Amino acid sequence: MMNTMREYFAGIVNSLEHKLEVDPVQTRTARRKYALETARLGQRLYSGTERVAWCGVAAPFDLLNALDISSCFVEFVGANLAGSGMVSTFLDRAESQGWAPDSCAYHRAVMGAALRGMMPEPDVLVATSAPCSAGVATLENLARHFGKDLFVLHVPQTDSPEAVALLAQQIKEMIRFVAQRTGTTVEPARLREAMLLSNQARELLVQVYHLANRVPSPVSSNDLRDLGIVLPLFFGTQAAVDIARGYRDELLRRVDTGERALPRERIRLMWIQNRIQFRTSIERTIAHEFGAVIVIDELNDVTWEPVDPDDPWEGLARRMSGMPLCAPAEQRIRHLRNLARSHRVDGVIHPCHWGCRQSLGARGLIQQGLGEIGVPMLDLAVDCIDTRAFSAGQVRTRMGAFLEMLAQRPSPWS
Repeated sequence: MMNTMREYFAGIVNSLEHKLEVDPVQTRTARRKYALETARLGQRLYSGTERVAWCGVAAPFDLLNALDISSCFVEFVGANLAGSGMVSTFLDRAESQGWAPDSCAYHRAVMGAALRGMMPEPDVLVATSAPCSAGVATLENLARHFGKDLFVLHVPQTDSPEAVALLAQQIKEMIRFVAQRTGTTVEPARLREAMLLSNQARELLVQVYHLANRVPSPVSSNDLRDLGIVLPLFFGTQAAVDIARGYRDELLRRVDTGERALPRERIRLMWIQNRIQFRTSIERTIAHEFGAVIVIDELNDVTWEPVDPDDPWEGLARRMSGMPLCAPAEQRIRHLRNLARSHRVDGVIHPCHWGCRQSLGARGLIQQGLGEIGVPMLDLAVDCIDTRAFSAGQVRTRMGAFLEMLAQRPSPWS
């Protein structure tokens, strides 16, 4: 069964390498190069020869990369299972073993894959208490399933000096824990290099997101899809720098040549939390029928300062605790309002992923907070990876009605 995922990632790598070789100067190479690196990561995870760590979303991946460990948050695998079209099989398996159908489908898919022998055996697991307690439970179950050790980073919902110092100490303990269980050594020079590369990627991302907020925007709805949550998997490596630079250079070229995402940008949208991971026609429909473009995702933002390469621990702790999904709802809402203003969005799409208590619990507060600055929000209430629970017609109807309403009202930034 493991060969299926190995072949899936190999197929993506081969296809993208061929496209880049045949047409290296086509107009949107940055997205292809980004997709290529994520597929190569999938290959490493499923190679059977690499040291592997399964992690929580907020884990410091640059430190794991400095130890030459292939790692990702488990939801990354759930998203790829959805993208591969195989996800329903694994959801069925997890539910047959007692996983509740109203729990998060990302986690159900990963557990179903593990039960069917489709998850590579990790060398170590690192959970983060934020943004998701269900993610901790999933990693606990994976640790039990594989008979491996689990380290839990308790991420405070405050950046007080005491909380930052506590998390910084935990990160140091995590590195020792991982190194001992993988037979690796923390080399100070390699750690410093990783932090420098992370800082370079950070600076380039600042420029990328600033370019995206131009009116009209040079980005299409798909260009920066999931970038803010997936690119951290490559922090501490040259790949992160190259991806961010590729986007920066491509967007600069588009701005200089006057290239637009749409011939006529009528509606600017923000997408909250995570995109729908299986194939849909949503982005194509809103662009072609309504002139709407998703110019910003909630996590496509730089919310942390550069990390001191010679003493990175507190900087990494601040980066983790400052992640919008790790913060209290009030701080998250302030962040969303700032993004809405800086990108001059007309409306917000919130998929409100089924099974995500964070999405469901905060949606009323988010809608109210955005409404106070004149920005309407559509709560789609869909499952972002479970195709069995997706009604394309219903989503199209609700999206259409929302976009028609936005087209008829004045911009909140007029």
